[in-house]
Amino acid sequence: MIRLALRQFRTSAWTAVVGLVAVAAVVLATRPHLADAAAAAQRACGSDPHCPALTTFALDNTATRTAFGLVVIVAPALIGAFWGAPLITREFEAGTHRLVWAQSISRSHWLAVKLAVAGTATVVATALLSALVTWWAAPLDHAAAAIYGTFDQRDIVPIGYALFAFAFGVTAGLVTRRTLPAMALTLAGLMTVRILVTEWIRPLAVAPRVVSMPLDPDTTGYGSGGNILLGSGPSTLQPTTPDIPNAWIQSVRIVDAAGEPLTDQVLRATCPTLGQGPGGPAGPVPEAVRQQMHDCIVRIGQDYHEVVTYQPGDRYWTFQWWELALFGFVTALLCGFAYYRLRRFRG
Repeated sequence: MIRLALRQFRTSAWTAVVGLVAVAAVVLATRPHLADAAAAAQRACGSDPHCPALTTFALDNTATRTAFGLVVIVAPALIGAFWGAPLITREFEAGTHRLVWAQSISRSHWLAVKLAVAGTATVVATALLSALVTWWAAPLDHAAAAIYGTFDQRDIVPIGYALFAFAFGVTAGLVTRRTLPAMALTLAGLMTVRILVTEWIRPLAVAPRVVSMPLDPDTTGYGSGGNILLGSGPSTLQPTTPDIPNAWIQSVRIVDAAGEPLTDQVLRATCPTLGQGPGGPAGPVPEAVRQQMHDCIVRIGQDYHEVVTYQPGDRYWTFQWWELALFGFVTALLCGFAYYRLRRFRG
């Protein structure tokens, strides 16, 4: 049975090998230049994290860094759609499942072997891909000092995403018994779960740190709040995000001594002319309006201060292991459901 599973999987395996070799070739060809450029920028900047040479170095390699990041992001989706979804549906669509299950091995044994072969290949391929990209991007990540910005493209969490996508594809195939619907469900399911974990579950994993600081009239602006999913909120004061190297800034709020947020009513009462000057909140700001803004923030700052909620960089691996465990647990549940579904299957 193992030999049969390996033979059936060899085309997919060779495709993965070719893809990994292509990525490795680009990595090995470009990494020495990247390391040299990073070293030159670091020598020019010394200990200054805001040195223009570091910014130039990062901008010069943005396209390649983005391309490698997309490869790591897309790989789990491709594994789920092209390895997981057809794993069993091809047997249903060809009608060969009846012949296979008529042999001496049980359905559970048959599924276990297929899952073991493809699942092992999933772990190995994703781990190698992530390792290559993580090693290549290390100089850029160090210069950017924003390790959470590429969290889902580095180290071990892509393995969890790939395993989940693979198991989801297998389960979707067992439910639909058709390859194309199973592939579509896998892509939609992976994207949905990734968004849910990133936006709502990951922030709950570890209690964040909270730091308070006074409002800075020179860096606090005025604009619309909100986020990418909920859209823009009402216009309010916008403090500049503090520069905490390698931190994941979860929120920046303006509150009073009791922890109550700055309301629009208080803002308008304290600064009645805010946003009414020439140019408006989004246009060019004349010096007179700039001074009004400065004075407004000074008055607001007498009763309100800035509160920053963040995760420090030293918790990066805590989140990596936590998220890998989470997706591994869900993968185990999906595999358990697949066993249950297959044992009850009639046809």
